[in-house]
Amino acid sequence: MAEEQMENQEMTLEDAFARLDEMLEKLSDRDTALEESFQVYAEGTKLLKYCNDKLDRVEKKMLVLNEEGQLDEF
Repeated sequence: MAEEQMENQEMTLEDAFARLDEMLEKLSDRDTALEESFQVYAEGTKLLKYCNDKLDRVEKKMLVLNEEGQLDEF
């Protein structure tokens, strides 16, 4: 599901973190089949990479105010 959303449109970080929370709950559930756990884990690692990449892009765009009152890239 998350992979589909990432391909069709850019997922917000909030949506990605919410999906990761759902995945953690599913992985913590003892009734989740082992094969399903592997699929959830694989999807989760892709989602974590997506979040990391998105945070890196945002970080590169951030600006900070320097001592002279001008904006510099963070």
